[in-house]
Amino acid sequence: MNYPKAIGPYSVSTSAKDLVFVSGQLPINPSTGDFASNDIKELTKQSLKNIEEILKEQGLSMQDVVKTTILLADINDFASVNEVYAEFFKEPFPARSAYAVLALPKNARIEIEAIALKKS
Repeated sequence: MNYPKAIGPYSVSTSAKDLVFVSGQLPINPSTGDFASNDIKELTKQSLKNIEEILKEQGLSMQDVVKTTILLADINDFASVNEVYAEFFKEPFPARSAYAVLALPKNARIEIEAIALKKS
């Protein structure tokens, strides 16, 4: 498994018909169990890599993602997050929501969740 295990009573992903729901991914390096770094770009990259690995296990890729939600501890990180996000997604881009939140688990700076579509 190349992604972190769930840190609570939930699944890292679940399916419903043709949709795969990937739970919010903190920027945890699965090899160390720690955050990738304190740099928001590296943290964003790790969260997205975790999503990518979860999808790969189900035979999907980032191109199958139709919706993401980004939770940020600091909305001022938004531009930096967008730079990294653009490395993982190509047109047509998935729909997306981004929110600044009061706090995230483990005092993370970012958490990203995704919904992917299984193509027939």
